Amino acid sequence: MNKTVAFHTLGCKVNHYETEAIWQLFKADGYERVSFNTNADVFVINTCTVTNTGDKKSRQVIRRAIRSNPDAVICVTGCYAQTSPAEIMDIPGVDIVVGTQDREKMLPYIEQYMEERQPINGVKNIMKNRTYEELDVPYFTDRTRASLKIQEGCNNFCTFCIIPWARGLMRSRDPKMVIEQATQLVQSGYREIVLTGIHTGGYGSDLKDYNLAQLLRDLETIDGLERLRISSIEASQLTDEVIEVLDQSKKVVRHLHVPLQSGSDTVLKRMRRKYTMAEFSERIQKLHRIMPDVAITSDVIVGFPGETEEEFMETYKFIKDHHFSELHVFPYSMRTGTPAARMEDQIEQTIKDDRVARLIELSDQLAMSYAKRFEGEVLEIIPEEYSKDDEALIGYTDNYMKVALAGNESLVGEIVKVKITQAGYPINHGEFVKIEQHAHHKETRSEVEVTI
Repeated sequence: MNKTVAFHTLGCKVNHYETEAIWQLFKADGYERVSFNTNADVFVINTCTVTNTGDKKSRQVIRRAIRSNPDAVICVTGCYAQTSPAEIMDIPGVDIVVGTQDREKMLPYIEQYMEERQPINGVKNIMKNRTYEELDVPYFTDRTRASLKIQEGCNNFCTFCIIPWARGLMRSRDPKMVIEQATQLVQSGYREIVLTGIHTGGYGSDLKDYNLAQLLRDLETIDGLERLRISSIEASQLTDEVIEVLDQSKKVVRHLHVPLQSGSDTVLKRMRRKYTMAEFSERIQKLHRIMPDVAITSDVIVGFPGETEEEFMETYKFIKDHHFSELHVFPYSMRTGTPAARMEDQIEQTIKDDRVARLIELSDQLAMSYAKRFEGEVLEIIPEEYSKDDEALIGYTDNYMKVALAGNESLVGEIVKVKITQAGYPINHGEFVKIEQHAHHKETRSEVEVTI
């Protein structure tokens, strides 16, 4: 009878990527993957610790798995496992804890546990780790967009963030391995690759004579790769060299996610962020010059300890003036063990909620006005899903606008030219123009109009 394994992933895209990688290890060992609600032999819970709520949710999922399957082997991995292994080992029923490294030891640990029936704590000091752990993911359940992890860890130690303690210091993946896996993904049929990591834009800072700009140039040469997306990049990492590569590239998309966190210099200082608003502004303006239609999305934390109404308004005004196309807004959430959690002047929840609401309203307006610019234009999308009920396809343009259009299932994964008939947010409506054989998204608009 086949051995079965079930996974539950909390948290970020990197965690989801790593769950897929861990599944590859189980698959190679003859396991069958089943849903988390079934009676599996092994449960793997990939945890998140970015906030105290992340810890709490992780504990709830662990307990749920133990309750529903007292006989199963319960393995806990991920960031919460890395920062608080003892806390997890204290939950009756947890059998194996592995942090954010040594994932390939999970299967030997399971065998050891089966023999000895003694809980195993496999978590080691992540701060001593200086090498990138190779975890290969040859394909994903989603057939149109593949993630490709290029680095691990972060050296920034922002005052609100626990992640360096959960992920360790910056480690870049060997460029040869990145190119190799990207090529493999394209050969498996992916048209779009999203470069991801804990601090993606820092790629190469620990390598000799190699950096993110060079990696982008090398990925550009892969035949069959149509779109290259960077999951997130700090303003300070948008160097002149990177911007030049973006300007010349035919594959890097017109969408960048650049975390702002705050638009106030005094708040940024308390957050220990590595830039001023003037520097951030200068980089964003430079991006807009080389890519007039670029979509710049961002993360913002409101209600950081000590944030005054004036400081909040500085953030509000900065976002409005710099035409971000969409925001992810987070109320500041205390994370035990970080300097910010020990700061005086914690902000009341009602004030945080009010500021979040104001910024979300601004984000909706900005997203709408960004989308409006493309009404009547022809853009390219890669349909990702098909809904039988209304015979509609949903996909994203290179500049990350979500578009719905009438069409059939055979178009999923193709590059399709679509005329935007009705701009909207969160979804735009378009009509099918044609399938593009070998598309490059950086034609000028007049050329696009000629080819239709």
